[in-house]
Amino acid sequence: MTEPQQVDVVVVGLGVGGEEVAGRLAEAGLDVVGVERGLVGGECPYWGCIPSKMMIRAANALAEARRVDGLAGSAEVRPDWAPVARRIREEATANWDDTAAVERFTGKGGRFVRGTGRLAGPGRVAVGDQVFQARYGIVVGVGTRPSVPPVDGLAGTPYWTNREAIEVATLPASLLVLGGGAIGLELAQVFARFGVRVTVVEASDRVLAVEEPEASEVAAAALRADGVEIHTGVRVERVDHDEETGFTLRAGDGARFTAERLLVVTGRRAHLDELGLDTVGLDAGQRYLRVDGRMRAGDGIWAVGDVTGEGAFTHIAMYQAEIVVRDLLDHVGRRRGGPDASGTASSIGGAVGAAGAGGDDSGPDTAGSVPRADYRALPRVTFTDPEVGAVGLTERQARDRGINVQVGFAPLSSSTRGWIHRVGDEGFIKLVADADRGVLVGATSVGPAGGEVLSGLVVAVHAAVPVGRLRHMIYAYPTFHRAIRTALDDLA
Repeated sequence: MTEPQQVDVVVVGLGVGGEEVAGRLAEAGLDVVGVERGLVGGECPYWGCIPSKMMIRAANALAEARRVDGLAGSAEVRPDWAPVARRIREEATANWDDTAAVERFTGKGGRFVRGTGRLAGPGRVAVGDQVFQARYGIVVGVGTRPSVPPVDGLAGTPYWTNREAIEVATLPASLLVLGGGAIGLELAQVFARFGVRVTVVEASDRVLAVEEPEASEVAAAALRADGVEIHTGVRVERVDHDEETGFTLRAGDGARFTAERLLVVTGRRAHLDELGLDTVGLDAGQRYLRVDGRMRAGDGIWAVGDVTGEGAFTHIAMYQAEIVVRDLLDHVGRRRGGPDASGTASSIGGAVGAAGAGGDDSGPDTAGSVPRADYRALPRVTFTDPEVGAVGLTERQARDRGINVQVGFAPLSSSTRGWIHRVGDEGFIKLVADADRGVLVGATSVGPAGGEVLSGLVVAVHAAVPVGRLRHMIYAYPTFHRAIRTALDDLA
């Protein structure tokens, strides 16, 4: 290896969180090296949030056109995948080219290195034959990769992960989806609405098993209405593949499922064994890289994004990135300004204020000038039609924690907007309250705009707004979110 190059900070992995951290630190004047072996920006802009929602938008437009017959006459719908694939290729991903993202980072003053970064001792990162010695810290944002189950016969077959599903230019006639979580259901519904015969096979006793049972029921019914076959409680024991007949899944009970293509979406996992964690005294056998409230994984090491195990969501990565930027700048300011220095002891340390401009550091989730991570009101949305939005604890999770639970429930049809909507108005609002404290600890919003309606519920859970105050609010009429008021009445 060559002689180590002295730099201020090394960011290993420039996914959504890592890119944000690296760019912000470079803008603050630090000498930052960003290392990425894949595409700068990570999963979200190339194979996740952005292209998949383009697919969903197109599929929803088809579904809405088919609803004309129940509302306003008649319409003829002819699906065409070509414009969807073209939009993903040209508008979203630039044909899976990250040149613009790299230039965005280097334009802020950062140095970009393409390759696999590995920790090589305290403050040290090796990338091929280059070695960087970080004066102030290392940030790990390597993300996760699809977790493929060790099913007999699966390895070596041309199965799809979400990446191949996003990149597809020509749709297959039939598709097996192994996994009934958010990604599996979103893609299953998209392909079904474009005419693909889709079968979902899930090991749990229901799809969307991490959400409320009522949400699982609505989502499953919606997909079945689109022609999707759903089989739950199925343990796949073997996968067979033939170039002519396609894929066959064989279950333990003798059931068989066949299709031209197989999409495997059974979760994601971090590959910490590749990071060299043992060289800095950290456990490489962890499932995820454990961090504290300021995203610190160890002495001089921060982590951000999916690798922390707090949820594979872009909004969590961005939330964590804000904390990392502020904490690292505070750390730099103290180092440069001496033992008695505050976060504004130097020009770099002074960037702490700018990094957090507009934020409120008051409240129990903060310490000094740097906020601590608070996941009590973590929002999540499954972008099926209807959308499934949720925040905080489910009813089961709350009861398991010993909370004195109250539940309020309102079908979306109980709101005048739901009745007006008529077709495609499936959904509900479910509230989970701590009866002793008189606040919401969780909520679910399912409906045509479930993710948007969720926003007010996120505020209620995050700020621990008293239920009595929520009841005393004025809810616009006629809206979907007015069903929250009905659910509050049911809570009482």
